[in-house]
Amino acid sequence: MADTFNYRIDHHGSLVRPEALLAAREQYAHGEVDVEALHGAERVAVEDVVTLQRKLRSTVVTDGDFPRSDFRSAVLDGLTGLKCTGEGVGGLSRWVAESLPKTDGPLLSDWADTAASLTVIAPKVSLPSPAYLAATCFDPGLAASGGPSSARALGEALAEIVHAEIELLVARGVKLIQLNNPLLLAGVRAEPGAPGTLSFEDALAVETLAVRLDQRPEGVRIGLCPGWRAPAAVDRARVERMYGEIPVDRWILPYDQGTGAELDLIRALPEDRDVCLGVVDATTPELEEIDTVMARIDAAAEIKDIEDMALSPSRGFADTAARPLLGAEDQRRKLVLVETLARYCWGNEF
Repeated sequence: MADTFNYRIDHHGSLVRPEALLAAREQYAHGEVDVEALHGAERVAVEDVVTLQRKLRSTVVTDGDFPRSDFRSAVLDGLTGLKCTGEGVGGLSRWVAESLPKTDGPLLSDWADTAASLTVIAPKVSLPSPAYLAATCFDPGLAASGGPSSARALGEALAEIVHAEIELLVARGVKLIQLNNPLLLAGVRAEPGAPGTLSFEDALAVETLAVRLDQRPEGVRIGLCPGWRAPAAVDRARVERMYGEIPVDRWILPYDQGTGAELDLIRALPEDRDVCLGVVDATTPELEEIDTVMARIDAAAEIKDIEDMALSPSRGFADTAARPLLGAEDQRRKLVLVETLARYCWGNEF
């Protein structure tokens, strides 16, 4: 893609929340401050994190997910028909669909406008994918009492909502949109397990409904992250099917472990798709050796044109606001490393 350089230094969008914001959320939860005070704290935090991203010379800026409790909230907070059960699953609160979801307005376009107003750097928006939400929120036990009839039906309803939000974001000038589905790579394993509530085939169909746009302005990129970690081995035919059926411009792939499966995911990429390589591990504070990472990038460049690549951490730094994967300073060091690696790859041309 000719303008990949515009988004060469990337990140997933979920960043470590500052202590002042966490304190404001705690005070709001206990009725000690009103919603206006909370929104004021969120606005200050977003302004500060945009400034941080500018200083780190990222080629995109996000609101860090600061106005939200976890990476799914960009969609879940704006829907009716789903409820939080209070149970925990994989470190996240469990949500279930009691009916097909609906929304009365934009999900997070206003916050994208806020980030865009603070800098000339391209704003980026990250959303949980509809297939991921369908797979994790469908409860077959609720079908008899008005819940969705199937995970596919729930996914299609969510895809319609996400699709409308993507169209609105593009209309408002957002150039880079990323959908996250941490479960999708499980479907391309060499020996896939049980399909769970949403089959691999249904997941592909649902994601396709969300990202297919009839008109795409010049410079707009829609990407999909299919998982935080590559499986031990992948089925090439299933990988090619995933890439072939979902019409996104950019694939955001894990590339921080140096495994053969990571390279296999790149080998199967169509020539006309960008790839963003998650080259540093966002879950450990230790910094990777530059020479080691550059050797991995060189190996990828033998398969894929380096001009159609970007670099990022392997995943977001805080799936939930209260439980970041790293501390703020370790996050900063990881982001600086991504920027340094990008300069090694492409110099100062972007």
